Amino acid sequence: MGVARWWAELRARAERMGREISGGVSAGVADSGHAAVYLRQLLRGNRAKRAIRSLDQRAVSADAPPPGQPPVLIIHGYLATRGSLHLLEQHLTNRGLIVMTYPLGRIHVGDIRDSAGLIARKVESIVAQTGIARVDIVGHSMGGLVGLDYLKRLGGRHRVRRLILLGTPAQGTWSALLGLVTAPLGLASLQLLPGSPFLRELGERRLPPGADVVSIGAVRDWLAPLASTALDGVRHMALPTGHSGLLVDAEVAEVVVGILREPDSPTQVDAPSTTP
Repeated sequence: MGVARWWAELRARAERMGREISGGVSAGVADSGHAAVYLRQLLRGNRAKRAIRSLDQRAVSADAPPPGQPPVLIIHGYLATRGSLHLLEQHLTNRGLIVMTYPLGRIHVGDIRDSAGLIARKVESIVAQTGIARVDIVGHSMGGLVGLDYLKRLGGRHRVRRLILLGTPAQGTWSALLGLVTAPLGLASLQLLPGSPFLRELGERRLPPGADVVSIGAVRDWLAPLASTALDGVRHMALPTGHSGLLVDAEVAEVVVGILREPDSPTQVDAPSTTP
C-alpha cells in the first residue's frame, strides 16, 4: 500500500472519530473523562511499571509488525512523568511494537535542549547495544519539541525514521503562562511561550532532508490549540479530542499505530550514517 493511500485511510479514521462524538455536551464529558484518566496515569510517576510483551507473544500475535519495524521511543510532556505515557505505551506494546520511555526529571520542567541531549544519548546507547539503525519517536506536548530539537539540532536525522507530534505547540502556547511559577526550577515554561528565543531558533532550523514528521493536533485542546500545532513541511491531522485524550484515547492510539506502520516514503533516508 502506498503512503498516499495509507494517509487517506488514516484521515478517514479521524473523520469517523469526529462523527462518533456528536454535540458539545458529550464532547465535554469525554474530555473530562480523559483528563481524569490522564491524571491517574500521571500519578504513577517515573517508577511506573513498563508495559512488557514477551518475544513469544509478539511472534504469535496477529498484530505482529512488519519486518524491520523500528522500536518506538515515547517522550512525555511538560509537568508530566513517565507514568503519563502508560496507556499509550500499553496499547502500542499490545499491537506488537517495541516501546521505550524515559523519565525527564521528577517532572518535566527543565530546558528542552537538555532533554533533547538526554534523548540523543539514550538513542546512541540503544544503537550501540542493539545495532539497530533508527527509531521512531512519539512526543506528547512539549515532548514533541524535545524530539524536534533532537531531529533538527543534535543529529537525530541519522537516527529517526519517523517523528509523531501529539498536541505539540510548535508555535508556542500562552497557556505556558500558568506554569511560570516553575521558572526557577527550569526554563521550559519560558521556552513554550510564543516567540521565545528557543522556538525562534528551532523554527529557523530547517527540517533535514528525508525527515518524516507528522503533527497531530486536538480540536478541543486549550493547552496546545490546534493552530499552534501546525508546522511547515510536515503532515498535519486534527482529531476530535482534547490534550489528555491524545495520550489516553484508544482511537488516537490506533491512529498512531497506523502512522508508525506506514511504509517509508521514497524521500526518506535509506541507509543512515552510523554516526550523527
